Amino acid sequence: MRTLRNISDVQKLIDSHDAIVFLGGAGVSTESGIPDFRGSDGINNKEFPYPAEHYLSHNFFMNRPKAFFEFYQSEILHPDAEPNQCHSYLSELENANKLNAVITQNIDGLHQKAGSKNVLELHGSVHDNYCVRCGKAFSLKEYIDSYPELRCDACGGLIKPDVVLYGEMLPQDVLQKAVEAIEHSDLLIVGGTSLNVAPASELYTFASGKTLLMNKTKTSKDIYFDFAYYGKIAETCDELTI
Repeated sequence: MRTLRNISDVQKLIDSHDAIVFLGGAGVSTESGIPDFRGSDGINNKEFPYPAEHYLSHNFFMNRPKAFFEFYQSEILHPDAEPNQCHSYLSELENANKLNAVITQNIDGLHQKAGSKNVLELHGSVHDNYCVRCGKAFSLKEYIDSYPELRCDACGGLIKPDVVLYGEMLPQDVLQKAVEAIEHSDLLIVGGTSLNVAPASELYTFASGKTLLMNKTKTSKDIYFDFAYYGKIAETCDELTI
């Protein structure tokens, strides 16, 4: 692994590739004011009656949907968040036909809000909600407005956010598309992630081209990348040009 010291080296690496895929984690959205789970100001460091994983589990949602919603709205939903320089740069890179896909572990929809079109959401999106009984789709606003009943107006079934809760599997079709995108990339950029949560933390192993880690801090898997550049990812992307 070679550590890149200058942003110009990152720029040259990106300029020399035309089939780039970006795999991003919570660090991409923290710079838009959305807290992560494991950071010093993260959700896991707050005091709740139960651990955050308990509130955000499939069983808790099914058994206590109102309490689930109250935690979800308070700690997970950030409808006023805006894309940062990283989201914007990736959208511009896609428009320049250099970026094939964005693979994200985030559920906030900020990549799409910035203009990215080919976004693979490994954990779903807060903007997609559905009735668990009849499948009727609901917008985020409709889900929020359904409180406190949180029931489908067509059949009375529970409305569920289309996000992956603890105890649920990742959508296998999205995961397969992510693997295929990485396999066909000539440069995989992994950014804003500690690479601790499987299976996303292992997706880099499918890369056949070059790999670049852009992260605020070092991870336990840096040695497996061809290149690494350390710094806040939004600030890093703000220095890059198309």
